[in-house]
This record gives sequence, C-alpha cells and structure tokens, in this order.
Amino acid sequence: MPEESTERLRGRSRRTPPAAPKRLELEAWSRGLRYVAGVDEVGRGPLAGPVVAAAVIFPPDVHIPHVTDSKLLRPEEREELAERIRAEALAWSVGLAPAPLIDAINILRATHVAMREAIRSLDPAPEMLLVDGRALPDIEFPQVHVIGGDRRSFAIAAASILAKTHRDRIMEHLDSLYPQYGFAGHKGYGCQAHLEAIAAHGPCPVHRLSFSPFTREAQGVLEFGEDED
Repeated sequence: MPEESTERLRGRSRRTPPAAPKRLELEAWSRGLRYVAGVDEVGRGPLAGPVVAAAVIFPPDVHIPHVTDSKLLRPEEREELAERIRAEALAWSVGLAPAPLIDAINILRATHVAMREAIRSLDPAPEMLLVDGRALPDIEFPQVHVIGGDRRSFAIAAASILAKTHRDRIMEHLDSLYPQYGFAGHKGYGCQAHLEAIAAHGPCPVHRLSFSPFTREAQGVLEFGEDED
C-alpha cells in the first residue's frame, strides 16, 4: 500500500478530538438536578498574570462537538468553542485571583478564591458542582471532585475552555502594557525568552514574586525552564 502523503498525516495528527463525555452530568440530571455546574481553572503555573477559573451550567439537551480539555485544542478552536459555550449555556461565569493575591496567600488558596468567585456569580445558582481536581473547600454547594475532570466531564471541559480563553485575553492585554516581556506569546509561563526578559528588565507589577525565579534571583541565581503553555 502506498505511503500516505505528509499533508494527510499532518491533517490526521491535528484532528480535533471528540467531546468529553456527559456521564457525570447525565447521572445528576437523572436525579432531578437541573443546575449542574462544571468548574475548572487555568494559570497555576505561570510566573505572571492571574489564575483564572470558570464555571458553566448547561441544559440537558446541549450538544457542542469537540468540547474537551482546553490543552488538546488549538487557540482558534478554543475561541470558536468558547463562543458557542457562552451562547448555549444556561449560565457561565469567570473569577480570577491576581498576582499580588497569589503572593499574599499562595497559589492554591488563590485558585480556590477564583473558583469560588466564578461559582458564586452563576445565575441561576448551581445545585451541584463538578470540580476538576480535588475538592474545593469553603463552598456551600454539594460537589463531586473529578481527577482529570477536563477529559471526563463535558461541563468541566467547557469551563476549562472559558477559563483558558479568558486568561489568554488578559495576557494579551498585559502584553500591551508591558511589551518587553512578550506576554502575548508565552502567556506568562517560564520559557527562556520570558526568563531572559526578567533578567534584563526585572519584574513588573503582574509578576508573581513568590514564584521562582524571583526567589532564586535574590540569591543571584536564574535558571531557564521550559515553556509550559
């Protein structure tokens, strides 16, 4: 059999993945729960910018192909899906915790702040939460925490897309304010170009000073990392 062309192989490797399953949502809907919110966050690892969370409630008849973990999607796919998610959701919301808060209370607690803000801004209020990762403390709604939830729950995957696209827009705006750091390209992650910019210019107001390399920089050490985006 002749070998497939390079173009065909490239197209196959870039095929948009299928949507995350709705099993958890269907179980909740079958118990009479109407307002089931998926909750996820992005931006725990970067050296700059906020951590952003999103929460989404869908009607039971929702059908949006290819809603899955935002990391599996190209930027243009995420943007198209985010528009559909916002249009077809019963409710959606985002919350964030900026860099100074992250420095003040640590990234885990700041992530919880962003998630609670997103959840409590939903209208209608959720009857149950599907939360990516571990359980969310200090929240008044029943919850199911789902490890790897952005690939196991349609609503969590949708939240991951909304959170990612929202944070990317914030970082693009911050790039216009602090163009020397290249935020629009690396979104605040610790790639070599970003670390070199920090070494040349020092931190700006949206850098997380409690993160490396800033803690090491005080000791005269600056290590280069890989781009996590």
